[in-house]
Amino acid sequence: MAKLAHDHTAEDCVELVPIFKNLSKVDKQTIATLVTHHHYRSGEYLFSAGDSADALIIVAHGQAKVFQMSANGKEQMLRILQTGEFDGEAALFSNSDHNSYAEALMDTAVCQIKRQDFQKLMQATPELAVNMVNALGRRVGQLEQQTTEVTTASVESRLANYLLETSAGLNQAVFTLPLKKKDIATYLGTTPETISRKLAALTKKGLIEKISNNKFKILDADQLMLID
Repeated sequence: MAKLAHDHTAEDCVELVPIFKNLSKVDKQTIATLVTHHHYRSGEYLFSAGDSADALIIVAHGQAKVFQMSANGKEQMLRILQTGEFDGEAALFSNSDHNSYAEALMDTAVCQIKRQDFQKLMQATPELAVNMVNALGRRVGQLEQQTTEVTTASVESRLANYLLETSAGLNQAVFTLPLKKKDIATYLGTTPETISRKLAALTKKGLIEKISNNKFKILDADQLMLID
């Protein structure tokens, strides 16, 4: 893991995180001074179960899966972190350890803000602390809204968005799915058989092209975005 020689700035990372969205420009610039950059290659772990959860992790570019290991050694997928998503906001306020793993599914650029640095900043700037509490309150509302959208959007729409996000994360129109179909199904709340049928349907509509078993090409990104 090495520091990034990358075009993502600390300000870019702060702008990506919803809990910072409504803070003032000055507050965002101050938070940006605390951001460190890291790069993970596909297959490397951002964190593992038992590691100290002492930082907010922001995905500046790429994709990572978050999962737990069952007693029999099987992965249980929890979620996927796409570009602009983050994990560990609770780490900014409390001492805890990770109870899950996060693995990069492709080359992934990550920004981190350490709890100790962030808490010192809030103590020195009470206005920022108040703004953060308000921002976290809005975050709860956003999560509730996202849960509603997941249950109301069609599987085809969710799959189309996943394909677009993966293509964007790789910056490639032609790409190999970084997840197995069973894991995509878990992520989208459906079955592997349904994923296979929906991929076939999108191919038949001319929106994607199947190159090989798990390799696809985006043919019409605009129409994929319009699927509901």
